[in-house]
Amino acid sequence: MPSITLPDGSVREYEGSVTGLSIAQSIGAGLARAALAMELNGKLVDLLTEIYEDSSVKFITKKDAAALELIRHDAAHVLAQAVQELYPGTQVTIGPAIEDGFYYDFAREEPFKPEDLGKIEQKMHEIIARNEPFVREVLPRQKAIEYFETNGEHYKAQLIRDLPETETITVYRQGEWLDLCRGPHLRTTGDVGKAFKLMKVAGAYWRGDSKNAMLSRIYGTAWRDQKELDAYLTQLEEATKRDHRRIGKEMDLFHLQDEAVGSVFWHPKGWQIYTELQAYMQRVQRRYGYEEVRTPQLVDRSLWEASGHWDKFKENMFIASVEDEDRIYALKPMNCPCHIQIFNHTLRSYRELPLRMAEFGACHRYEPSGALHGIMRVRSFVQDDAHIFCTEDQITSETALFVQMLSEVYKDLGFESFRIKFSDRPEKRAGDDAIWDRAENSLKEACKQVGVEFELNKGEGAFYGPKLEFVLRDAIGRDWQCGTLQVDYVLPERLKTAYIGEDSARHRPVMLHRAILGSFERFIGILIEQYAGHFPLWLAPVQVVVATIVNDVENYAREVVALLKAQGIRVELDDRNEKINAKIREHSLQHVPVILVIGRKEAEERQLAVRRLGGKSQEIMALNEAMDQLSREASPPDKGRVPFAQRKAKFYCED
Repeated sequence: MPSITLPDGSVREYEGSVTGLSIAQSIGAGLARAALAMELNGKLVDLLTEIYEDSSVKFITKKDAAALELIRHDAAHVLAQAVQELYPGTQVTIGPAIEDGFYYDFAREEPFKPEDLGKIEQKMHEIIARNEPFVREVLPRQKAIEYFETNGEHYKAQLIRDLPETETITVYRQGEWLDLCRGPHLRTTGDVGKAFKLMKVAGAYWRGDSKNAMLSRIYGTAWRDQKELDAYLTQLEEATKRDHRRIGKEMDLFHLQDEAVGSVFWHPKGWQIYTELQAYMQRVQRRYGYEEVRTPQLVDRSLWEASGHWDKFKENMFIASVEDEDRIYALKPMNCPCHIQIFNHTLRSYRELPLRMAEFGACHRYEPSGALHGIMRVRSFVQDDAHIFCTEDQITSETALFVQMLSEVYKDLGFESFRIKFSDRPEKRAGDDAIWDRAENSLKEACKQVGVEFELNKGEGAFYGPKLEFVLRDAIGRDWQCGTLQVDYVLPERLKTAYIGEDSARHRPVMLHRAILGSFERFIGILIEQYAGHFPLWLAPVQVVVATIVNDVENYAREVVALLKAQGIRVELDDRNEKINAKIREHSLQHVPVILVIGRKEAEERQLAVRRLGGKSQEIMALNEAMDQLSREASPPDKGRVPFAQRKAKFYCED
């Protein structure tokens, strides 16, 4: 007689075993209709799962976030069934739910084409309309292998062979069609609903290994209702307009080419944004007590072996050797071991802690060519990287200070709030469990004392320590993980880092790894898309264009340009013999924030016609008034701030 505890604390008892569906029916017909799955003792399971002992049950309805992942999971099954009904002989391989949708990889001689998607999508609607139940079945291991081999599903048979001998082999049947799957699933194919769309086709290697066969992948998106689907498609349309690669080309900011795969060629205007952003970050870091350093690009493998990167990260490192030396070098993929070398170079005292060491360090990491994406995902990049060497007692205060600093930077750059994820120990890691317990507890306690709330991001920590990940939301609702703060007890131990304590004995410091922007390349890509190229005046590569209407005002126009340059404003003169509307249109397409138009009247009265990007009108201003206003607007947001020590600490965090 199992006792079932519901979320409101009430308890119901049942004779013999009971399913989630029968529990829902006993509570009410409305819940029975709405329930799609359930959490059984915290684990998501099918609604028809048998319950034999006392348990807690929470029903999942369409309004719950868990329902969305189930819808996408089931949509992948429906996609696979549709493909095999339309294209007999096609093998299905792997088809998971992913962020914003799902995909399935298929093995067939002729890859799918974009024009196939409409036909497949229509067949999916037919399968959903059949409203066939998802039925879980357990098969003996060998019987399951034989079933899939007999039906020509060699990839599925291989998946089963690769599972541990102790694994329970389950399949889910929908009508006459079935698939290898652990579950859970919704009740029927009808629960997937109509709010889905197939998006694109792509190639993908079996199990992501380029040595394996190339498969044909179909991507789709699925949502709880048409309103959510329409909002997502609108977001994609807006994202296309804001694509940093397109805007970067329009504004002549950068380019990429095959002779330097994954590396950015910055053009003058793009480099202006880069250097302005770096100068801003340098000023902020100085105010917060950081010392800037520079470390080598090419470092002997012995340091990477000592740090543990050689074992854990070698496949992502670029390796180099020299003919007349019996040595192997690696381009640094991160800066942390090199910063420890600076710390270790002299004997440190506890009085020097916390020591905050920053570097705009150029790093190189191997990324598969298929994973590269404009300047968002590259192989050569620069991090706003820093490491804080401190005592265990200083972790909380340094965490608070970092969150304050990060909040200030994000606010200055146009992001009002952020979410925080706590990423704990990954499967592949350095250090024993005792060290990880200590690191995770230290960081959690620091968050608690500072008042930082986070969501758990299980298993996603760095290989040497847990971390906080700071996630921004941009102007069209997309999330970007940028900043990180990692607590590391491992590298100081491995690289024998020590300071002399108040007791005159040697002690290991704790090392906090931190970044705010992450990589400059990726963050500038985010900024381009956040602002759709309409940068705030202080970041715009060209801040002002002075455009003449007639030729006989050129002397006044040059005087205006000289005055603006004297104010430190990045200005260009357009005195071409072109119509003013053509000039305005051209510079607007270049996303120039301010165009100062000068005709005879403006020259005679020493005025300026001020046009703002995106505005439909212009404002007539006196020359001196315009100079003062533009000078204030072009000033970076941090200029004039007092040092952090003189300000009351506060930080901004999304609830």
